[in-house]
Amino acid sequence: MKLQLPVLVTCCCLSLLGLTQERTPQSIDTKTAQFLESQIERSASVGHGVRNVVSHYPEDVEIIVGTALDMYPEKYKEIIHAAISAQPALTHDVVQIAIDKGITECVEIVETAIKAEPSYVDFVVNAAANSSPEQLDDIIRVAVQTEPQSADAIVRSVAKAQPNRLMEIMVSALNAVPIVGEYVVEALLAAHPASAETVMSAAIHHYENNDDELKRVFESARSVGISKEQLRELGLKNGMSQEQLTVMLSNN
Repeated sequence: MKLQLPVLVTCCCLSLLGLTQERTPQSIDTKTAQFLESQIERSASVGHGVRNVVSHYPEDVEIIVGTALDMYPEKYKEIIHAAISAQPALTHDVVQIAIDKGITECVEIVETAIKAEPSYVDFVVNAAANSSPEQLDDIIRVAVQTEPQSADAIVRSVAKAQPNRLMEIMVSALNAVPIVGEYVVEALLAAHPASAETVMSAAIHHYENNDDELKRVFESARSVGISKEQLRELGLKNGMSQEQLTVMLSNN
């Protein structure tokens, strides 16, 4: 049995959300729409109405958010933000619902969700990448640009879920925000030490005209246990000179 809300919900509304299993999908949508309309009128905005309902009925987030998006598709940002703000732990679910509804581009949903709850960025990106794998490059780009301080967590999480696309994930992150290279490389090498050649080869080519950033990448590689000998070998294999490598490996 769900908790009664003294002001927010009437007995009729409690019946709506508490007995959904007894109704057909069509009648559920109608009742939920009426319920949301009443709460939005009380709250004076779509966002506040959704936030109030999701706060009290997190177990019904799918029907609440789905119905709200059906009713007010042009206010998808407000709805997504409100639902995630109300129940951050349901970030993945809210993102998945919005993507399934197809109300806007996947990357728009990603950006909105990350802004609503940055600490759940890995849940957002994984939900989006799993639902729209063909948009992985754009998903990573938007996520890293929106929350650059979490770039390492983003690539580590997505690479763990999709290890066969590690190179693509890394390059997308580096292209989006080049200055996060050392953190991205460190995160991937720590999580995927067997992929050191793939990671370092991509980094060397990406920063071939930026010695300062490349040196920081080499320092990150050393910090997670990649030996100087291995790095020298990888550097030579990817076109670096002995002189360059001497500079890159100095003080490491």
